[in-house]
Amino acid sequence: MTEPTGAGYSAIADQQLDELLASGEAGLYAATVEACELILDRPGDVRLRSAAIQTPHGIRFRTSVSGFPDTKVFWSSEGPRIEAVFSYPT
Repeated sequence: MTEPTGAGYSAIADQQLDELLASGEAGLYAATVEACELILDRPGDVRLRSAAIQTPHGIRFRTSVSGFPDTKVFWSSEGPRIEAVFSYPT
């Protein structure tokens, strides 16, 4: 299982991923990191399957983690950059 490098991740997202890793939920952690890597590698493709929300800081995309539909990755297209990861039931 690989850990995110920090590049392309906000401090909040780094902390949330560290907490997820420490939780012992290896499957959820691996799927979340995979979703983040896909976002960073292919943002245009992922954006097509993501919801968009307007925030005071601009548009953020919300992408579900495969196999864990209540866990979402929030990200911005600038960079792209992972902003946050948490449970967000739809």
